[in-house]
Amino acid sequence: MNIAFIAHDRKKEEMVNFVLAYEAVFEGHTLYSTGTTGARIMEQTDLQIHRFMSGPLGGDQQIGALVAENEMDLIIFLRDPLMAQPHEPDIIALLRLCDVQGIPVATNIATGELLVKALQRGDFAWRELVHKYKPGE
Repeated sequence: MNIAFIAHDRKKEEMVNFVLAYEAVFEGHTLYSTGTTGARIMEQTDLQIHRFMSGPLGGDQQIGALVAENEMDLIIFLRDPLMAQPHEPDIIALLRLCDVQGIPVATNIATGELLVKALQRGDFAWRELVHKYKPGE
């Protein structure tokens, strides 16, 4: 499965701790992240992560491109709801694309925990079928 990690500045430490707690679950999956978030995760874990640009510099849009192509299966996006973000339109666009494509996205730890537990149980097997069938082929 293709999984992306995104975290606003004040949520990066929380993201690192979350990924540390579930590192064994994330092993064996293809992992992506925005720049700094991915660097921080890789410093603290043995996971390999394909890093895109920082969110405000286009990283959210790069992940959004994978979502639009139905190449992303799950996104953990720890948002900071109490801080204005200069790239808010990019964030809204990414979340809209997730809704359009039916991509599960967690925007807080509670939802992230639920999605990771589902991943552990194998509840995302239906996503494998999505990758086998691509419209227009």
